Amino acid sequence: MHKTINQLHSIYKPLFYRLNNLHDEEAFQELLRSTDNIKQYDTIYNQLTELIKLSNPTERLSKEAMDNLIKDHVQIRDLSKYGVWVYYPWSNNLVHLLDEEEFIKVRTNRNMYKIAPEEIELLKGKKIGIIGLSVGQSIALTLAMERTCGALHLADFDDIELSNMNRLRVGVQDLGMSKVVIAARQIAELDPFVKVSCFMEGLTSDNIASFFTDNGSIDILVEECDGLEIKVLSRIMAKKYQIPVVMDTNDRGMLDVERFDLEPDRPIFHGRTKELENLTPEELIAKFAGLAVEHKISFLAQIIGIENVSSKMKQSLANMNKTIVGWPQLASAVTLGGAMVTDTCRRILLDHFKDSGRYFVDFDELITADNNKENQPS
Repeated sequence: MHKTINQLHSIYKPLFYRLNNLHDEEAFQELLRSTDNIKQYDTIYNQLTELIKLSNPTERLSKEAMDNLIKDHVQIRDLSKYGVWVYYPWSNNLVHLLDEEEFIKVRTNRNMYKIAPEEIELLKGKKIGIIGLSVGQSIALTLAMERTCGALHLADFDDIELSNMNRLRVGVQDLGMSKVVIAARQIAELDPFVKVSCFMEGLTSDNIASFFTDNGSIDILVEECDGLEIKVLSRIMAKKYQIPVVMDTNDRGMLDVERFDLEPDRPIFHGRTKELENLTPEELIAKFAGLAVEHKISFLAQIIGIENVSSKMKQSLANMNKTIVGWPQLASAVTLGGAMVTDTCRRILLDHFKDSGRYFVDFDELITADNNKENQPS
């Protein structure tokens, strides 16, 4: 592997080698010859054991019976040629896995029947776009872990800084790396068959159409970015393409849903910013360029509604660029956002949830002494 550090830092797609294909086998052998210190991981027999158990859930199979069933299933002597070898250039790991269909079958089996088999199949074909990979990292990983979709578009221009590590699941070795690349790599290591496209420069008026439509339209937009112009512009585009928008505000467990797919004439932000609806991308960028912090905060309060902001967040906003320099976010709230957005996206994609609105999972209100039912007298 003769790549510069900068090239390696932008790589997030693994390489696949199916050794029953002559071309792949030759490329695989060349990889082993030309690359030093590759670490190989081969648990294909154990994965096949899990697969066979799924087809025989009521039987307690002996080792001999399992061996025979695996032989009948693979139909080849050399197990190294079964499935697929996946190479991760950024870690130099080479992993032997079941191929896509069987891998997904085993990996999603514990979803049954909370997600029905036909629903798992439907979700494979869905694509979700995420803008902003701070709160968005937790969302992207939870979506991939649950396999709520088969493809993701990730957009963020920012790199990982030390102060991000209060809520991002990264290591100190990742400092200075692109947020979207790190998220894409984590997804690839979880499930290499989830198709991920990274927009490392973030979203601009030049590439936003590609974010929405490359290789087929996204089915849901998850918006978690800090930039006001992209917050607005992404909704205008979502409305144009009739794509639902889901946003976690990371405060008071507030989840925001705008169903432009069902209500194409619905005003963005529930009608709170009507004056922005008809601005061009260039006009939006110009409007927010150089806007003072206090004016940005005022605009965000208009979008969210000051009545929906927690007292602690109000205190943080009042101290922005005075005693603090960044937007306050907690790991617990970011993790909650990953769960709420994933659950909501799944229900939207499966047509189980059809509303627009704002919803709260506010722990300060839900988990209180007054709500303690266990010790209340009957």
